[in-house]
Amino acid sequence: MKRIWIAIVKLCGWKFRLPVSGERPELRRCVFAVAPHTAVSDFLVGAAYLWSLDVNGKIFIKKEFFRGPLGPILRRLGAVSIDRGNRHNDMVGAAVREFATGDDLSIVITPEGTRKPVKRWKRGFWEIALQAGVPIVPAYLDFSKKEVGLFDTVWPSGDFDADVAKVRHCYRKEMAKRPDQFIELIEKNN
Repeated sequence: MKRIWIAIVKLCGWKFRLPVSGERPELRRCVFAVAPHTAVSDFLVGAAYLWSLDVNGKIFIKKEFFRGPLGPILRRLGAVSIDRGNRHNDMVGAAVREFATGDDLSIVITPEGTRKPVKRWKRGFWEIALQAGVPIVPAYLDFSKKEVGLFDTVWPSGDFDADVAKVRHCYRKEMAKRPDQFIELIEKNN
């Protein structure tokens, strides 16, 4: 099923900028921060890219998408249900515990936390990386070029604002499917 979806996405004209084999070993154990996130189609393209990387990736998706027949399909494809309305869901702790159980795990998160424009990114992706001792790999979906790829790895330093600024500076609103729904970083993570 995954190979078929990868082929469909490529047939739609998407180019995958894949690292040379062995060039980025951190991809096997990291938090992928994917942006800009302005449309449901981000998942459709991004999942195909993740599968092309051939990593054991878990994609965090809001629980509402798991209702009905889509739920079992998403779980089979590596998606994890997130209850965004529950501040006590301990998703950071659960993700950190997952990293502790194995060497081959990558988690995919959209730091914006929604498809609507936000000035401040959620902290969860950064907290997971910091507590698990894994890097953040910024991944992009560039709808203007129909291209998906990765930026340079960012190791969490303990300074949220500084680390997130390094990640956010990678992205431009022109990359988004809906550019008006993405707010670029001006100076700080305001």
